[in-house]
Amino acid sequence: MNVFDELSWRGLIANSTDPQALSSALAGRLTFYVGFDPTAPSLHMGNLVQLMVARRLQAAGHRPLLLVGGSTGLIGDPKESGERTMNPKEVVAEWVARIQGQVSGLLDLDGDNPATPVNNLDWTGPMSVIDFLRDIGKHFPVNRMLARDVVRNRLEDGISYSEFSYVLLQSLDYLELFRRYDCTLQFGGSDQWGNITAGAELIRRVTGERVHAMASPLLTKADGTKFGKTESGTVWLDPGLTSPYAFHQFFLNAEDEKVIDYLKVFSPRGEDEIAQLAVETAERPQARRAQRVLADDITTLVHSAAEAEAANAAGQALFGRGDLSTMDETMLRNALTEVGLTEVGGPELPTVADALALSGVVASKSAGRRAVAEGGAYLNNERVTDADERLRPDQLLHGRYVVLRRGRKTVAGLRFETSAAGV
Repeated sequence: MNVFDELSWRGLIANSTDPQALSSALAGRLTFYVGFDPTAPSLHMGNLVQLMVARRLQAAGHRPLLLVGGSTGLIGDPKESGERTMNPKEVVAEWVARIQGQVSGLLDLDGDNPATPVNNLDWTGPMSVIDFLRDIGKHFPVNRMLARDVVRNRLEDGISYSEFSYVLLQSLDYLELFRRYDCTLQFGGSDQWGNITAGAELIRRVTGERVHAMASPLLTKADGTKFGKTESGTVWLDPGLTSPYAFHQFFLNAEDEKVIDYLKVFSPRGEDEIAQLAVETAERPQARRAQRVLADDITTLVHSAAEAEAANAAGQALFGRGDLSTMDETMLRNALTEVGLTEVGGPELPTVADALALSGVVASKSAGRRAVAEGGAYLNNERVTDADERLRPDQLLHGRYVVLRRGRKTVAGLRFETSAAGV
Protein backbone atom coordinates (compact mmCIF):
# COMPACT_ATOMS: atom_id res chain seq x y z
CA MET A 1 0.00 0.00 0.00
CA ASN A 2 0.96 3.66 -0.38
CA VAL A 3 2.97 4.78 2.68
CA PHE A 4 0.24 7.30 3.53
CA ASP A 5 -2.28 4.46 3.59
CA GLU A 6 0.09 2.34 5.67
CA LEU A 7 0.59 5.12 8.21
CA SER A 8 -3.18 5.57 8.37
CA TRP A 9 -3.76 1.83 8.89
CA ARG A 10 -1.17 1.80 11.64
CA GLY A 11 -2.99 4.63 13.39
CA LEU A 12 -0.10 7.05 12.98
CA ILE A 13 -1.92 10.00 11.42
CA ALA A 14 -4.04 12.10 13.76
CA ASN A 15 -3.88 15.34 11.73
CA SER A 16 -2.61 16.53 8.39
CA THR A 17 -2.98 19.83 6.59
CA ASP A 18 -4.31 18.30 3.36
CA PRO A 19 -4.58 14.49 3.39
CA GLN A 20 -5.15 14.15 -0.35
CA ALA A 21 -2.24 16.43 -1.27
CA LEU A 22 0.04 14.72 1.24
CA SER A 23 -0.89 11.27 -0.04
CA SER A 24 -0.03 12.39 -3.58
CA ALA A 25 3.27 13.90 -2.45
CA LEU A 26 4.21 10.69 -0.63
CA ALA A 27 3.60 8.71 -3.80
CA GLY A 28 6.74 10.41 -5.11
CA ARG A 29 9.85 11.34 -3.12
CA LEU A 30 10.23 14.18 -0.66
CA THR A 31 12.41 15.38 2.20
CA PHE A 32 10.83 15.49 5.64
CA TYR A 33 11.89 16.44 9.12
CA VAL A 34 11.06 15.49 12.68
CA GLY A 35 12.50 17.31 15.68
CA PHE A 36 13.50 16.39 19.22
CA ASP A 37 14.34 18.85 21.97
CA PRO A 38 17.11 17.83 24.42
CA THR A 39 15.11 18.34 27.61
CA ALA A 40 16.61 15.14 29.10
CA PRO A 41 19.70 13.01 28.42
CA SER A 42 17.68 10.45 26.44
CA LEU A 43 14.70 10.04 24.18
CA HIS A 44 11.65 8.27 25.59
CA MET A 45 8.70 6.21 24.39
CA GLY A 46 6.79 9.19 22.97
CA ASN A 47 9.78 10.10 20.81
CA LEU A 48 10.02 6.52 19.59
CA VAL A 49 6.59 6.82 17.96
CA GLN A 50 7.94 9.62 15.74
CA LEU A 51 11.05 7.63 14.93
CA MET A 52 8.86 4.73 13.78
CA VAL A 53 7.06 7.12 11.42
CA ALA A 54 10.43 8.33 10.15
CA ARG A 55 11.63 4.75 9.58
CA ARG A 56 8.56 3.91 7.52
CA LEU A 57 8.85 7.06 5.45
CA GLN A 58 12.54 6.39 4.81
CA ALA A 59 11.78 2.79 3.84
CA ALA A 60 9.30 4.17 1.29
CA GLY A 61 12.07 6.24 -0.34
CA HIS A 62 11.76 9.60 1.44
CA ARG A 63 14.72 11.48 2.89
CA PRO A 64 14.77 12.14 6.67
CA LEU A 65 16.18 15.19 8.42
CA LEU A 66 16.61 14.40 12.12
CA LEU A 67 16.62 17.66 14.01
CA VAL A 68 17.89 17.87 17.57
CA GLY A 69 17.10 21.28 19.02
CA GLY A 70 20.31 22.78 20.31
CA SER A 71 18.58 26.18 20.43
CA THR A 72 14.95 25.25 21.17
CA GLY A 73 16.25 22.96 23.91
CA LEU A 74 17.72 26.02 25.62
CA ILE A 75 14.24 27.58 25.85
CA GLY A 76 11.71 24.76 26.19
CA ASP A 77 8.29 24.33 24.66
CA PRO A 78 5.54 25.70 26.95
CA LYS A 79 3.82 23.05 29.03
CA GLU A 80 0.53 23.21 30.89
CA SER A 81 2.01 22.64 34.35
CA GLY A 82 4.20 25.73 34.40
CA GLU A 83 7.51 27.27 33.42
CA ARG A 84 10.32 24.94 32.47
CA THR A 85 13.68 25.02 34.19
CA MET A 86 16.35 26.27 31.81
CA ASN A 87 19.27 23.87 31.81
CA PRO A 88 22.87 25.11 31.54
CA LYS A 89 24.15 25.47 27.98
CA GLU A 90 26.87 22.86 28.47
CA VAL A 91 24.30 20.34 29.74
CA VAL A 92 22.05 20.95 26.73
CA ALA A 93 25.02 20.55 24.39
CA GLU A 94 25.86 17.20 25.99
CA TRP A 95 22.26 16.04 25.67
CA VAL A 96 22.20 17.13 22.01
CA ALA A 97 25.16 14.85 21.28
CA ARG A 98 23.60 11.91 23.12
CA ILE A 99 20.23 12.25 21.41
CA GLN A 100 21.84 12.69 17.99
CA GLY A 101 23.49 9.33 18.56
CA GLN A 102 20.18 7.74 19.48
CA VAL A 103 18.23 9.02 16.48
CA SER A 104 21.09 8.25 14.10
CA GLY A 105 21.18 4.66 15.33
CA LEU A 106 17.53 4.07 14.46
CA LEU A 107 17.59 5.27 10.84
CA ASP A 108 19.82 4.57 7.85
CA LEU A 109 22.58 7.17 7.37
CA ASP A 110 23.65 5.66 4.03
CA GLY A 111 22.00 4.69 0.76
CA ASP A 112 20.00 6.67 -1.79
CA ASN A 113 17.97 8.60 0.82
CA PRO A 114 20.23 8.80 3.87
CA ALA A 115 19.06 10.39 7.09
CA THR A 116 20.81 13.66 7.93
CA PRO A 117 21.19 14.87 11.54
CA VAL A 118 20.73 18.64 11.90
CA ASN A 119 20.95 21.08 14.82
CA ASN A 120 18.88 24.28 14.84
CA LEU A 121 21.58 26.09 16.81
CA ASP A 122 23.49 26.21 13.50
CA TRP A 123 21.12 28.86 12.12
CA THR A 124 19.69 30.50 15.23
CA GLY A 125 23.09 30.94 16.92
CA PRO A 126 24.46 33.42 14.33
CA MET A 127 21.11 35.28 13.96
CA SER A 128 20.81 38.68 15.62
CA VAL A 129 17.78 39.64 17.69
CA ILE A 130 16.95 42.42 15.22
CA ASP A 131 17.01 40.03 12.25
CA PHE A 132 14.88 37.53 14.17
CA LEU A 133 12.25 40.13 15.03
CA ARG A 134 12.24 41.72 11.54
CA ASP A 135 12.33 38.56 9.43
CA ILE A 136 10.40 36.09 11.60
CA GLY A 137 8.50 37.93 14.34
CA LYS A 138 6.62 40.19 11.92
CA HIS A 139 4.79 37.14 10.49
CA PHE A 140 3.20 36.14 13.83
CA PRO A 141 0.06 38.00 14.93
CA VAL A 142 0.05 38.23 18.72
CA ASN A 143 -3.70 37.52 18.90
CA ARG A 144 -3.11 34.13 17.27
CA MET A 145 -0.27 33.35 19.64
CA LEU A 146 -2.49 34.24 22.61
CA ALA A 147 -5.22 31.93 21.31
CA ARG A 148 -3.01 28.83 21.53
CA ASP A 149 -4.39 26.51 24.22
CA VAL A 150 -1.19 26.16 26.22
CA VAL A 151 -0.61 29.93 26.21
CA ARG A 152 -4.20 30.78 27.09
CA ASN A 153 -4.16 28.31 29.98
CA ARG A 154 -0.92 29.77 31.31
CA LEU A 155 -1.87 33.45 31.13
CA GLU A 156 -3.42 33.61 34.60
CA ASP A 157 -0.34 32.24 36.37
CA GLY A 158 2.05 33.80 33.89
CA ILE A 159 4.24 32.68 31.01
CA SER A 160 7.68 34.00 30.18
CA TYR A 161 8.39 35.76 26.91
CA SER A 162 10.93 32.99 26.19
CA GLU A 163 8.34 30.22 26.23
CA PHE A 164 5.71 32.45 24.60
CA SER A 165 8.09 32.89 21.65
CA TYR A 166 9.01 29.22 21.31
CA VAL A 167 6.62 28.77 18.39
CA LEU A 168 8.67 31.31 16.39
CA LEU A 169 11.85 29.29 16.86
CA GLN A 170 10.26 26.01 15.78
CA SER A 171 8.63 27.68 12.80
CA LEU A 172 12.00 29.12 11.78
CA ASP A 173 13.35 25.55 11.76
CA TYR A 174 10.87 24.48 9.09
CA LEU A 175 11.62 27.58 7.00
CA GLU A 176 15.38 27.01 7.19
CA LEU A 177 15.10 23.31 6.32
CA PHE A 178 12.80 24.20 3.43
CA ARG A 179 15.42 26.63 2.12
CA ARG A 180 18.46 24.45 2.74
CA TYR A 181 17.15 20.97 1.90
CA ASP A 182 13.85 21.52 0.05
CA CYS A 183 12.10 19.95 3.05
CA THR A 184 8.33 19.89 2.43
CA LEU A 185 6.96 17.80 5.32
CA GLN A 186 7.21 18.21 9.06
CA PHE A 187 5.57 15.84 11.52
CA GLY A 188 5.52 15.24 15.25
CA GLY A 189 3.19 14.36 18.08
CA SER A 190 -0.32 15.76 18.11
CA ASP A 191 0.61 17.94 21.09
CA GLN A 192 2.93 19.77 18.67
CA TRP A 193 0.27 20.40 16.04
CA GLY A 194 0.10 24.16 16.68
CA ASN A 195 3.86 24.55 16.34
CA ILE A 196 3.97 22.35 13.23
CA THR A 197 1.23 24.21 11.37
CA ALA A 198 2.76 27.55 12.39
CA GLY A 199 5.92 26.52 10.55
CA ALA A 200 3.98 25.61 7.42
CA GLU A 201 2.19 28.97 7.60
CA LEU A 202 5.49 30.83 7.99
CA ILE A 203 6.82 29.22 4.81
CA ARG A 204 3.65 30.28 2.96
CA ARG A 205 3.91 33.87 4.21
CA VAL A 206 7.64 34.20 3.44
CA THR A 207 7.93 32.27 0.16
CA GLY A 208 4.39 31.80 -1.11
CA GLU A 209 4.96 28.02 -1.22
CA ARG A 210 2.67 25.45 0.40
CA VAL A 211 4.19 22.58 2.35
CA HIS A 212 2.83 19.67 4.34
CA ALA A 213 2.30 19.02 8.04
CA MET A 214 1.29 15.86 9.84
CA ALA A 215 0.86 14.74 13.45
CA SER A 216 0.67 11.36 15.13
CA PRO A 217 -1.68 10.65 18.04
CA LEU A 218 -0.38 10.38 21.58
CA LEU A 219 -0.49 6.73 22.60
CA THR A 220 -2.59 5.89 25.63
CA LYS A 221 -3.35 2.88 27.80
CA ALA A 222 -6.83 1.38 28.03
CA ASP A 223 -7.78 3.78 30.85
CA GLY A 224 -6.80 6.80 28.76
CA THR A 225 -3.59 7.59 30.64
CA LYS A 226 -0.34 8.22 28.81
CA PHE A 227 1.51 5.20 27.42
CA GLY A 228 5.22 5.13 28.22
CA LYS A 229 5.12 5.64 31.98
CA THR A 230 5.58 3.08 34.74
CA GLU A 231 5.35 3.33 38.51
CA SER A 232 9.08 4.01 38.56
CA GLY A 233 8.83 6.73 35.90
CA THR A 234 9.47 7.29 32.20
CA VAL A 235 10.51 4.46 29.87
CA TRP A 236 13.74 5.71 28.27
CA LEU A 237 15.61 4.46 25.21
CA ASP A 238 18.97 4.80 26.97
CA PRO A 239 19.86 1.41 28.52
CA GLY A 240 21.52 3.23 31.42
CA LEU A 241 18.18 4.81 32.37
CA THR A 242 15.83 1.93 31.47
CA SER A 243 17.57 -1.43 31.26
CA PRO A 244 16.89 -3.65 28.23
CA TYR A 245 15.22 -6.13 30.62
CA ALA A 246 12.90 -3.44 32.04
CA PHE A 247 12.25 -2.16 28.50
CA HIS A 248 11.31 -5.66 27.32
CA GLN A 249 9.11 -6.21 30.38
CA PHE A 250 7.28 -2.93 29.78
CA PHE A 251 6.03 -4.14 26.40
CA LEU A 252 5.52 -7.68 27.63
CA ASN A 253 2.99 -6.25 30.12
CA ALA A 254 0.96 -4.44 27.45
CA GLU A 255 -2.80 -4.69 27.92
CA ASP A 256 -4.76 -7.08 25.74
CA GLU A 257 -7.07 -4.23 24.71
CA LYS A 258 -4.17 -2.16 23.36
CA VAL A 259 -1.45 -4.60 22.31
CA ILE A 260 -2.57 -4.76 18.66
CA ASP A 261 -2.53 -0.95 18.45
CA TYR A 262 1.02 -0.97 19.82
CA LEU A 263 2.08 -3.67 17.36
CA LYS A 264 0.88 -1.52 14.47
CA VAL A 265 3.00 1.37 15.73
CA PHE A 266 6.19 -0.36 16.87
CA SER A 267 6.47 -3.65 14.98
CA PRO A 268 7.64 -4.03 11.36
CA ARG A 269 5.16 -6.88 10.86
CA GLY A 270 2.55 -6.49 8.16
CA GLU A 271 -1.22 -6.38 8.14
CA ASP A 272 -1.83 -10.12 7.73
CA GLU A 273 0.52 -11.16 10.53
CA ILE A 274 -0.83 -8.55 12.94
CA ALA A 275 -4.39 -9.61 12.08
CA GLN A 276 -3.47 -13.19 12.99
CA LEU A 277 -2.00 -12.00 16.29
CA ALA A 278 -5.26 -10.17 16.98
CA VAL A 279 -7.17 -13.43 16.48
CA GLU A 280 -4.79 -15.28 18.83
CA THR A 281 -5.16 -12.56 21.47
CA ALA A 282 -8.94 -12.78 21.30
CA GLU A 283 -9.01 -16.59 21.42
CA ARG A 284 -6.15 -17.26 23.85
CA PRO A 285 -5.27 -14.07 25.72
CA GLN A 286 -3.51 -16.04 28.46
CA ALA A 287 -0.81 -17.11 25.97
CA ARG A 288 0.16 -13.43 25.49
CA ARG A 289 1.60 -14.22 22.07
CA ALA A 290 1.07 -10.68 20.75
CA GLN A 291 2.81 -9.17 23.78
CA ARG A 292 5.81 -11.44 23.30
CA VAL A 293 6.11 -10.51 19.64
CA LEU A 294 5.80 -6.81 20.49
CA ALA A 295 8.41 -6.94 23.26
CA ASP A 296 10.88 -8.92 21.11
CA ASP A 297 10.46 -6.71 18.02
CA ILE A 298 10.87 -3.37 19.76
CA THR A 299 13.68 -4.49 22.08
CA THR A 300 15.55 -5.85 19.06
CA LEU A 301 15.17 -2.52 17.28
CA VAL A 302 16.15 -0.24 20.15
CA HIS A 303 18.79 -2.44 21.82
CA SER A 304 19.63 -5.60 19.83
CA ALA A 305 18.46 -9.11 19.08
CA ALA A 306 20.93 -10.37 21.68
CA GLU A 307 19.42 -8.14 24.37
CA ALA A 308 15.90 -9.28 23.45
CA GLU A 309 17.00 -12.91 23.70
CA ALA A 310 18.75 -12.26 27.03
CA ALA A 311 15.67 -10.48 28.41
CA ASN A 312 13.50 -13.46 27.46
CA ALA A 313 15.92 -15.90 29.07
CA ALA A 314 16.13 -13.78 32.21
CA GLY A 315 12.37 -13.64 32.54
CA GLN A 316 12.10 -17.40 32.15
CA ALA A 317 14.88 -18.08 34.66
CA LEU A 318 13.54 -15.65 37.24
CA PHE A 319 10.24 -17.51 37.46
CA GLY A 320 11.69 -20.99 37.57
CA ARG A 321 11.69 -21.90 33.89
CA GLY A 322 15.38 -21.46 33.21
CA ASP A 323 18.87 -21.58 34.71
CA LEU A 324 19.70 -18.55 36.86
CA SER A 325 23.41 -19.33 36.74
CA THR A 326 23.54 -18.51 33.02
CA MET A 327 22.54 -14.85 33.63
CA ASP A 328 25.37 -12.33 33.74
CA GLU A 329 25.46 -10.04 36.76
CA THR A 330 24.11 -6.96 34.97
CA MET A 331 21.07 -8.78 33.62
CA LEU A 332 20.43 -10.46 36.99
CA ARG A 333 20.62 -7.14 38.80
CA ASN A 334 18.36 -5.44 36.28
CA ALA A 335 15.81 -8.25 36.40
CA LEU A 336 15.73 -8.31 40.20
CA THR A 337 15.46 -4.54 40.33
CA GLU A 338 12.22 -4.82 38.39
CA VAL A 339 10.64 -7.42 40.68
CA GLY A 340 12.15 -6.09 43.91
CA LEU A 341 15.76 -6.09 45.09
CA THR A 342 16.65 -5.50 48.75
CA GLU A 343 20.12 -4.62 50.00
CA VAL A 344 21.19 -6.64 53.04
CA GLY A 345 24.12 -6.01 55.40
CA GLY A 346 25.22 -7.58 58.63
CA PRO A 347 27.94 -9.92 59.80
CA GLU A 348 26.33 -13.17 58.63
CA LEU A 349 23.91 -14.56 56.10
CA PRO A 350 20.25 -14.95 57.17
CA THR A 351 18.19 -18.11 57.53
CA VAL A 352 15.82 -19.13 54.76
CA ALA A 353 12.81 -17.85 56.72
CA ASP A 354 14.53 -14.52 57.37
CA ALA A 355 15.58 -14.24 53.72
CA LEU A 356 12.03 -14.81 52.50
CA ALA A 357 10.78 -12.06 54.82
CA LEU A 358 13.63 -9.65 54.00
CA SER A 359 12.95 -9.99 50.29
CA GLY A 360 9.26 -9.26 50.71
CA VAL A 361 7.94 -12.42 49.08
CA VAL A 362 6.28 -13.15 52.43
CA ALA A 363 5.04 -10.70 55.04
CA SER A 364 6.94 -12.07 58.01
CA LYS A 365 9.37 -14.72 59.24
CA SER A 366 6.47 -16.86 60.43
CA ALA A 367 4.87 -16.59 56.98
CA GLY A 368 8.19 -17.72 55.55
CA ARG A 369 8.14 -20.78 57.79
CA ARG A 370 4.63 -21.62 56.57
CA ALA A 371 5.65 -21.25 52.94
CA VAL A 372 8.54 -23.66 53.48
CA ALA A 373 6.32 -26.14 55.35
CA GLU A 374 3.75 -26.05 52.53
CA GLY A 375 6.44 -26.74 49.91
CA GLY A 376 6.01 -23.40 48.14
CA ALA A 377 9.31 -21.66 48.97
CA TYR A 378 12.26 -21.54 46.57
CA LEU A 379 15.83 -20.31 46.78
CA ASN A 380 17.47 -19.80 43.38
CA ASN A 381 14.68 -21.96 41.89
CA GLU A 382 15.40 -24.85 44.25
CA ARG A 383 12.63 -25.83 46.68
CA VAL A 384 13.75 -25.35 50.28
CA THR A 385 12.68 -27.67 53.09
CA ASP A 386 14.38 -26.23 56.19
CA ALA A 387 13.25 -22.73 57.19
CA ASP A 388 16.03 -22.42 59.77
CA GLU A 389 18.86 -23.38 57.46
CA ARG A 390 21.29 -20.49 57.06
CA LEU A 391 22.25 -19.38 53.55
CA ARG A 392 25.76 -20.32 52.45
CA PRO A 393 28.23 -18.20 50.45
CA ASP A 394 28.31 -20.82 47.69
CA GLN A 395 24.57 -20.25 47.13
CA LEU A 396 25.08 -16.60 46.22
CA LEU A 397 24.83 -15.84 42.51
CA HIS A 398 27.84 -13.78 41.41
CA GLY A 399 28.89 -13.84 45.03
CA ARG A 400 26.16 -11.42 46.13
CA TYR A 401 22.62 -12.32 45.01
CA VAL A 402 19.87 -14.79 45.85
CA VAL A 403 16.48 -15.15 44.19
CA LEU A 404 13.55 -15.94 46.51
CA ARG A 405 10.23 -17.19 45.21
CA ARG A 406 6.93 -18.14 46.78
CA GLY A 407 4.71 -20.24 44.57
CA ARG A 408 4.91 -19.56 40.85
CA LYS A 409 4.61 -15.79 40.59
CA THR A 410 5.91 -14.01 43.70
CA VAL A 411 9.62 -13.30 43.15
CA ALA A 412 12.17 -10.93 44.67
CA GLY A 413 15.89 -10.80 45.36
CA LEU A 414 18.45 -9.96 47.98
CA ARG A 415 21.86 -8.42 47.38
CA PHE A 416 24.42 -8.85 50.15
CA GLU A 417 27.31 -6.67 51.09
CA THR A 418 30.66 -8.37 50.56
CA SER A 419 31.23 -8.67 54.31
CA ALA A 420 27.85 -10.34 54.83
CA ALA A 421 28.49 -12.73 51.96
CA GLY A 422 31.65 -13.91 53.65
CA VAL A 423 33.81 -13.40 50.54
